Amino acid sequence: MLMEEKARQLRNHKRMATGLFLLMLLIYICCIYALKHFAYSWIGYVRAFSEAAMVGALADWFAVTALFHHPLGIPIPHTNLIEKRKQSIGDNLGNFVVSNFLTSGNIRPYIQKLSVSKYVSSWLSSERNQHLLVEEAAKLLQSIISKLDDKQVISFLAKKGADLIEAIPLHQVVANGLQYFLNQKEHEKLLTLLAAKIKEYIGQNENIIQEKVKEESFFFVPKFVDNKLAEKISSGLVRYFDDIEKDKEHRVRKEVEQQLFQFVNDLKNLPKWELALKQMSGNLLNEESLMRYAEDVWASVKKTLNTELSVNDSALQLYFRKTVSDFTANLENDVVLQQRIDEWIRVTAYKYILRNTHAVSTLISNTVGNWKGRDLSHKLELEVGKDLQFIRINGTLVGGLVGLLIYTVTQLIS
Repeated sequence: MLMEEKARQLRNHKRMATGLFLLMLLIYICCIYALKHFAYSWIGYVRAFSEAAMVGALADWFAVTALFHHPLGIPIPHTNLIEKRKQSIGDNLGNFVVSNFLTSGNIRPYIQKLSVSKYVSSWLSSERNQHLLVEEAAKLLQSIISKLDDKQVISFLAKKGADLIEAIPLHQVVANGLQYFLNQKEHEKLLTLLAAKIKEYIGQNENIIQEKVKEESFFFVPKFVDNKLAEKISSGLVRYFDDIEKDKEHRVRKEVEQQLFQFVNDLKNLPKWELALKQMSGNLLNEESLMRYAEDVWASVKKTLNTELSVNDSALQLYFRKTVSDFTANLENDVVLQQRIDEWIRVTAYKYILRNTHAVSTLISNTVGNWKGRDLSHKLELEVGKDLQFIRINGTLVGGLVGLLIYTVTQLIS
């Protein structure tokens, strides 16, 4: 109902109550006049009724008016109660709502009726709604990304990177990596490959060995001797590395393996390696370089996300759609999943409401408290003032009847 209509009805009912009072006043005046000129006994009864009715009307007018105004504009104590006690009214109203509406007994029946999963399943069964959900989610994510402060994100990433590097025992990581490498016999494959490559290199570059032999030989040594010696050296080296390549139990292989295991043990246990690797990581990943890496990472991630989220058929959006579609299919057919979701929502909503009832009370209290006293008084008068005018009307009639009863009893006794 419009406020203008409520104000009109309030005025009409005020006129009705005031008109009844004026009628009683007119009857009383007429009775006073009639008693001076006529000797009818019934006039006394009418006068008693009208006299008491005026008293009742005035008393209830004062009571009703005192709620919203100072009667006749006179600041009588304990009047204009709504405007003066708006904060107390707000506090009491908030406590009343919480105590009588937001109790566990009142909200539990409504919470138990919640069946969100069926509504969600029904809504998501439409492919159009699925696409709408994905589009809105993409827009929301884009909005969040656009509002992020790039400098803060970069600083956050750099700090987390520094914390992660600081927390990682780099010597243990390297040692464990080498340990895995050795346990998987990868070093044997590497030795085999190296031996084969060295053997191949020697075979393809015998002339280099010949030149080196000539350089170190004496001038009186014949050339064929130098060539023969170079040939022996080359063939010996080829056979040596061929043995290393093919013999898995070769002494060189065992020695290399032993040295590698010893190095792994040193990495794990010697403080000098821990300190050396920390210094190396600190030099490579100082604050400036971390900020630069973080800036590059964030720029790449941000660009990729914005591109993926803005293109309808991007890999990310297609993945979102497939996820929503799969979830919808599961939700439609999996009764257990529906029950779990509904139960989780019920428990969460129930706990959240009970945990935040004070917030509802505070909201009501603050809302009422922030209203202007005059506005609050006017709002309440428009809402209930019409009905309160019936108190004035009833007070007039009941007062008249009580006055008539008292007058009648007095006449009977006297």
